[in-house]
Amino acid sequence: MPKLAAFPKAFMQALCKDGTMLVEEWIALAVKLDIEGLEWYAGFLQMADERNWKTFRSMVEDYGKTIPMMCCSPDFTHPDKAFRAKEIEKEKQWIDMTYALGGSYCRVLSGQKRPALSIEEGVKLAADCIYECLTYAQDRNITLILENHYKDDFWEYPEFAQKADVFCKLVESIDHPNFGINYDPSNTYLAGEDPVELLQRVAKRVVTMHASDRYLKEGTIEDLRREEGGAAGYAKRLSHGEIGKGLNNYDAIFTELKSVGFDSWISIEDGVDGMDQLERSVQFLRNKMAIYWPKN
Repeated sequence: MPKLAAFPKAFMQALCKDGTMLVEEWIALAVKLDIEGLEWYAGFLQMADERNWKTFRSMVEDYGKTIPMMCCSPDFTHPDKAFRAKEIEKEKQWIDMTYALGGSYCRVLSGQKRPALSIEEGVKLAADCIYECLTYAQDRNITLILENHYKDDFWEYPEFAQKADVFCKLVESIDHPNFGINYDPSNTYLAGEDPVELLQRVAKRVVTMHASDRYLKEGTIEDLRREEGGAAGYAKRLSHGEIGKGLNNYDAIFTELKSVGFDSWISIEDGVDGMDQLERSVQFLRNKMAIYWPKN
């Protein structure tokens, strides 16, 4: 059966910007959930001090949990080679961070969809940079996971590979044993596309998953596709919500993942309305997982 992790979606400002929450406070909350792991974020303020890396690993492991995944946002599509080189060095540091925390998966992205960037050029820039990081990751037994992402909070433009066709083109251009996909169904809606259709195209390359849910605050999916698919800035029609109560069809998603033998980490990227909501999302996923991956 896949294993569950949780990500502190509701506390990112507090952990990464104003410091009103300490990482150890998030750990204390998260370990009470029915999960096996905590997904980490490279931008936690306290991660700037490398001495904290092993401390946090020990803290989590003392509760019987692990840190399987690292969330970070390299920008590999910048036209300046020196800028890209700095992003590669950042990614290598995040790989080191993942290794120190005892993790197995470290995220990569394509980069920003800058207006003058062609699809062919963007795919080549991103693939070349990812390849630059793969040997480094392999030496540390880390798998780089490319997410079908929407937009980093601190980016000016959306993800270059936000659209399925571009994402698949980038995935197909990278053939390496330490490379796979972190599938996020909710992000597909933000591209104005169907998450199950994307999954059917890439399922065999999926090695981890973000579990979340989105619901429409107004209008229809057709409105979203027509007006906001791929737009800069977060889609105003969509909002995060409790898993199982939004647009995602988890029966269809888990059916597809089960069919290709998926048995890895599912990290919950929700709970924006508090820990009670996150607990309900955990229970929903536990119940669904028991159906598709029953214990023998």
